[in-house]
Amino acid sequence: MSAKQAETVVENGTEIFIPLSKLKKSPKNARKMPHGEAAIEALAGSIAAKGMLQNLVVEPEVDADGAETGFYLVTVGEGRRQAQALRAKRKQIKKSEPIRCVLDVANDPREISLDENVTRTEMHPADQFAVFTYLAEEKGYGAEEIAARFGVTAHIVRQRLRLGSVSPKLMQVYRDGDLTLDQLMAFAITGDHARQEDAFERLIHNREPYAIRRLLTETNVPARDRRARFVGLETYDAAGGMILRDLFSDDQGGYLEDAALLDRLTKERLENAAAELCEYEGWKWAEAHLDYPHSHGLRRLYPSAVDLSPEDIAAYEAAQAAYDALTTQFEGVEELPDDIDERFGELEAEIERINARREAYDPDVISRCGAFVILNHDGTLRIERGFVRREDEHLHPASPVTDADDAEGRSGMGDADGGSLSIGWNDEAATGKPLSDLLVRDLTAYRTLGLRLALGEQPDVALIAVIQAMVAQTFYHQATSCLDIRLTSAALAAHAEGIEDTAAARALADRHDRWAAQLPESPSDLWRFVVELDHDSRMALFAHCAALTVFAVRVPWDKKPLALATADTLATVLAFDMSQYWTPTARSYFGRVAKDHIIAAVSEAVGPEAANRIAGMKKAPMADAAEQLVAGTGWLPRIIAGPASVDVSAGGMTDDEGRAVDNA
Repeated sequence: MSAKQAETVVENGTEIFIPLSKLKKSPKNARKMPHGEAAIEALAGSIAAKGMLQNLVVEPEVDADGAETGFYLVTVGEGRRQAQALRAKRKQIKKSEPIRCVLDVANDPREISLDENVTRTEMHPADQFAVFTYLAEEKGYGAEEIAARFGVTAHIVRQRLRLGSVSPKLMQVYRDGDLTLDQLMAFAITGDHARQEDAFERLIHNREPYAIRRLLTETNVPARDRRARFVGLETYDAAGGMILRDLFSDDQGGYLEDAALLDRLTKERLENAAAELCEYEGWKWAEAHLDYPHSHGLRRLYPSAVDLSPEDIAAYEAAQAAYDALTTQFEGVEELPDDIDERFGELEAEIERINARREAYDPDVISRCGAFVILNHDGTLRIERGFVRREDEHLHPASPVTDADDAEGRSGMGDADGGSLSIGWNDEAATGKPLSDLLVRDLTAYRTLGLRLALGEQPDVALIAVIQAMVAQTFYHQATSCLDIRLTSAALAAHAEGIEDTAAARALADRHDRWAAQLPESPSDLWRFVVELDHDSRMALFAHCAALTVFAVRVPWDKKPLALATADTLATVLAFDMSQYWTPTARSYFGRVAKDHIIAAVSEAVGPEAANRIAGMKKAPMADAAEQLVAGTGWLPRIIAGPASVDVSAGGMTDDEGRAVDNA
């Protein structure tokens, strides 16, 4: 060693200040995995706020000949060196900033590097939460300021502050190891210590975080609830409502604590919409309902077709021509320019607006009928118009039946009051003396017997009679037929939330509305209407009415296994593909079944390898992943996937190998 080198030798263990630009990462550092960006950001924030609390440990760098290069290798504190380098890159300090170091040339660099990482004891998270709470409450630091001092996001600070506000009793349970961090985060959804402790006492077997959150929010309303979406969180907040937010999960807006206030605001808005309907459209009445009352048994009238004005016709043709021209011009373009996409939307709205004018309610209908204002499953307003109350029914006197009518098979049907149209048995009017009830029953029993025998010999007339009876009950809610056929169409909304908002439900409602718009206003005219239909239309109307009576919902109290077996047979005869009407998603299926069911579904739809990849996930992310994996495969749960094929000609069901299957 030269005399000059000897003069600059620093004693081992001495604290020295070395310019940042003279520090390098040591190749002997035990940590080979690099520090994460978040960790370096946190260190940089901490150093900026409080200085470098721990020095670096370094050794001189030497070249191949053993001569010092003037640089130093960081044996301990590489993360802090990178944090300072990040600050220099951001111009917060200079590259020549002196960094406090301790020289160590006596110990093995690899050993002391390992020592720093394995011999220290990590602070318990509860202690960290307590200090964050102290900084906020005692020193008055806001979340943003604390975040800057520790190089983390303000959201993380708010999460730690929320954890620090958990009941001291539960925090001690967490320190003792009897609560996990995930469970503690679930308790932190509310700051009410009494509610937290009460929920803890009520937990018996299931301490899963979702069960804790459910207990703490059982009296609250999720922000995704249709009432909350209808009213709006801003309106609820302005009315003095409080919102509970979960900082540790995607709560989709939080939980509304005042359910009574939300119900009042919902009712007020629905009633206001109903009042506006009467004021601006002229309906005799309008009722507001949270759920569709399914007409309360009232008959419904529909709008009639009207001719467009010349101005509307010209506007419609211009809009349709422009729409067709754009469609041709941009055919095959995967992504439309924003202005073209906006123009398409404008034209579609104009076409829809004019099409809406093609039908209108008769002023007489509006003056004596009303409407229901309902809250949809998705939080939007739904209006059903044209319902007539019984006291507002306009009863049309029955027209006498002519010989020609008898020849066409139109006789013998009751009017809207259930009275006779053509029987002519009015003995009291002819003689002044009524027949006894016993004799009337006797005579009409014989007539009924004759009608049964005769109708059974004329299938075409029987079909018309059945269709007339079905249509009367389906559309008029009145028994206007002597055929004792009872139709029941059970509402499905009580069994599956949101089902009425699906595409299939809308298609069924549209089909129903199209038929309803064609029917005569008075049920006494219904027989003639059915007779005058062509065969295909008559059968289509028959099929629609029959279809509305299908009920294949499995409920715990139902004791009709044979009926459900018939539903399986019907589905197969129809070549029914359930995948056209329902898709398994996290919301509709995967989030509502056990993890074993999710794994089994993915294994069936995609394969065991895909199932194994998600097996270690938590429930919520597993459900989301399953939705993505199964999408497009056509997989369905076995309960709705459908049975084996049906041999219609044989009237029975067969399996894939042609063997008979007992469908009873």
